[in-house]
Amino acid sequence: MGSTIDRSEIAFFDLETTVPTRPGQGYAILEFGSILVCPKKVIELESYETLVRPHDLSLITTLSVRANGITADDVVSAPAFADVADKVFDLLHGRIWAGHNIIRFDCVRLREAFAQINRSPPEPKGMIDSLPLLTQTFGRRAGNMKMATLANYFGLGKQSHRSLDDVRMNLEVLKYCATVLFLESSLPDVLTGNSSASPNAITRNRSNGRTDVDGPGPSTSPPSSSRNDDNQISPLSNPIFSLVASSAGEQGQEPVKPNRAQPNPFDLGPLVDNIETEPLQSNDVMEEEPSTATQSNIISESNEFLEPDQVSIPSVTVTAVPYFRGPQKVQILHRDVPLQIHCGALNVRFGVSTRFVDHAGRPRLSFVVDASPNLCSVLDACDNIAKRFVDSDSNSEWRPVVSRKPGFYNSPTIRLQLPTVAEGDGVRWITEIYQKESPPSASIQRIVFSRYDVAELEQLIRPGSFVDAYISLDPYDYQQNAGIRLVVKKLIVDSN
Repeated sequence: MGSTIDRSEIAFFDLETTVPTRPGQGYAILEFGSILVCPKKVIELESYETLVRPHDLSLITTLSVRANGITADDVVSAPAFADVADKVFDLLHGRIWAGHNIIRFDCVRLREAFAQINRSPPEPKGMIDSLPLLTQTFGRRAGNMKMATLANYFGLGKQSHRSLDDVRMNLEVLKYCATVLFLESSLPDVLTGNSSASPNAITRNRSNGRTDVDGPGPSTSPPSSSRNDDNQISPLSNPIFSLVASSAGEQGQEPVKPNRAQPNPFDLGPLVDNIETEPLQSNDVMEEEPSTATQSNIISESNEFLEPDQVSIPSVTVTAVPYFRGPQKVQILHRDVPLQIHCGALNVRFGVSTRFVDHAGRPRLSFVVDASPNLCSVLDACDNIAKRFVDSDSNSEWRPVVSRKPGFYNSPTIRLQLPTVAEGDGVRWITEIYQKESPPSASIQRIVFSRYDVAELEQLIRPGSFVDAYISLDPYDYQQNAGIRLVVKKLIVDSN
């Protein structure tokens, strides 16, 4: 093992993996690449890259090859992860980690790989995830903040989706972004206020749902990072590494102060906490309500939910909105208001499923209901509009929101999601769940669960029962899968 006394280098790393093709399949690492970067000079000191042979070569499907170009023939003679685990551990343990979307993806896959060989994973002493960091600080001027889009914006070429190439591109993208932010923070107020390069500027053209990639971009020559003269700016003045260098014990001159007081745009502490604890498709936690209510009370409080026949298809639009805790969020609007639908008397086809999991490994609970023709018409229209909005550089496979099984086209179904949120050491439901009593009272009673118990929920939502659901339509594009999730905000279960 390497020395852990002085581990001030920043370890940029990236994984290429298989793409799951069925629920619960999981990921297998196909390639690991890393570079060690000096935080003072921002230059590469060391690199390491290796292909990795998965335990089952059949996991490398056509979808997987399309994502990164790595075939079964490429890895058949490569070492297993257990054979390179010592090297990976030595490169990463005790260093600051950096990468694009590593908190949500690469770090999780790395821990899974070490757990599979009964080894403790490496632990970082700091983290730089350039996806949420640049989303919050660089804004939407470069588009959707994917690495390929950022590289195109700065004229750095096409992303190869291979580990070592991607981490080097990641470093160059950070340099460019830091340079732009540094210059903007140093400009006089009169220039910054009128500048088209304002940090909050949105230059993406969404009239056709695409980023303008055909126009000329900046010079493709990256800035020199190997100069070592006395006149260069101290790395501690670089907004990217000012936080990193101090946490790594580096010493240097004070950062250059901008002309106006600004908070440190790269303070990742609260941001990382939010990312690690929030569900993949987060929903605002609703305020607690009294445990009993009437049907009219619930509906009056939910008057923003439309009946399917109230939705005007020509009035449905899709837009991109800033989402500071993660990738660009796409929103479906109806007359410029987020579209939410009330679906009454839905027949439960299949009860609560726990086979899907979120990024934290918690069950992503859902159940399947029959969908009426007018509801299918609305959802199909939203599906088509949202699908056209997906970026051209996306490798994701679109999954229709309405399921029509072969031989059962007259019985379409939809899957309703029941989101959860971490609370202390446990988990709780976000969805407000009510139960409708039998006539003649037909009163509605709020169900308060004393603990997170899926079995208790399964007894409530049974095949053949009927529910009223108040749902939001949440588009997603994550890990080669895209579509619309139907997230239940309120659920009324018929006790009959």
